[in-house]
Amino acid sequence: MTTVLPDEEIARSLPIDQIDVSKVDLYIREAMHPYFKRLRDEAPVHYCPQSPYGAFWSITRFNDCVAIDTNHKVFSSDASVGSFVLDDATLNPTTEHGLYMPNFLGMDPPRHDVHRKVVSPAVAPENLERLEPLIRQRTQNVLDNLPVGETFNWVDRVSIELTTLMLATLLDFPLEQRRRLTRWSDVVTASPGDGFIDSWEQRKNELLECAAVFQAMFDERKKAAPKYDLISIIAHSPGMTDLTQDEFLGLLVLLIVGGNDTTRNSMSGSAIAASLYPAEFEKVRTNPKLLPGAVSEAIRWQTPISHMRRTALADIEFGGKQIRKGDKVVMWYISANRDERVIERPFDFVADRPNPRHHMSFGFGIHRCVGNRLAEMQVRILWEEFFKRFSTVNVVGDVKRIPSNLIHGYSEVPVQIGK
Repeated sequence: MTTVLPDEEIARSLPIDQIDVSKVDLYIREAMHPYFKRLRDEAPVHYCPQSPYGAFWSITRFNDCVAIDTNHKVFSSDASVGSFVLDDATLNPTTEHGLYMPNFLGMDPPRHDVHRKVVSPAVAPENLERLEPLIRQRTQNVLDNLPVGETFNWVDRVSIELTTLMLATLLDFPLEQRRRLTRWSDVVTASPGDGFIDSWEQRKNELLECAAVFQAMFDERKKAAPKYDLISIIAHSPGMTDLTQDEFLGLLVLLIVGGNDTTRNSMSGSAIAASLYPAEFEKVRTNPKLLPGAVSEAIRWQTPISHMRRTALADIEFGGKQIRKGDKVVMWYISANRDERVIERPFDFVADRPNPRHHMSFGFGIHRCVGNRLAEMQVRILWEEFFKRFSTVNVVGDVKRIPSNLIHGYSEVPVQIGK
């Protein structure tokens, strides 16, 4: 009989140059943390010579990730030199399954600044204030229809429903078709065999369908008077007059994934945290002033985006290692948010943690998540309204995780709630 060693033992005994933290299986099993701890302790700037994505450097400590993320002059995210994700084949049109989808996450200044500035008003404080009553009403409706004492999938009934309603509003997309947004968001980061798509051709066709739907909306809104929704904002922006079809698709993909996956998985992760740390959530229920900080803590604890990638524009010594021009450099946010050097008790959910917004879930520097305040507001309203109705949420079965080293999230979280 073959003995299966636990990941803690493998992570300790494996030669360090053989550690590959990009293996998707680690994320399906939530087994990556022992390997990241080994790298943080012994090789915080670590070279992996072979992986399904080629050779790459792993940056695993918090402060090192900040240093990379804020140095776009040396560490580029521009699509012309690489990509902003480790798996660049799906974004490279020269590969058999690539589809070119450039967006401002994959741009450096000054073009990055122009594109980001266009969408920023949609998530500016004054617009969030306008949207808050609608978000609250929808959250109330979703929670009022949950079955007390019965098992249901929190991801589908709560996380997807709330985030898709919000995304449809931001895009002024037909509400009755809102689950198409969820589908397109899943397809963007999908690979054949992972349960979302059967082939690369299917992925390409579905994303082209997404582009066609939104192109029709774009053309229609360009002819109409300007409105608050993102498609109208893009259509009437002087900075977007030279937007190519590829760039339009790329921008849509960014808005859909950014507006859906990150908040969705923060909501799901917060439910899991509430089940694992009921005393911490009871602190928040009895002291609502703790809620904003607890929301930031939930987003840190979950870390919905595991990594972002850069490409070195020049030879540079970093962390005592020589990084060469053209090398892939991966900032593992999911490791940075567990760095004991910066965050005390990083594996625990601490509702009243000091300085809770000091985390890497939204990135740092010019590419910091443009919708971070909207995400925080959605999660905050969810728990404000939850505490008014229910006392507990308990995970009552095995969770099913998304098979990805990019999106850190769930497709199934079976729960029961109590009054």
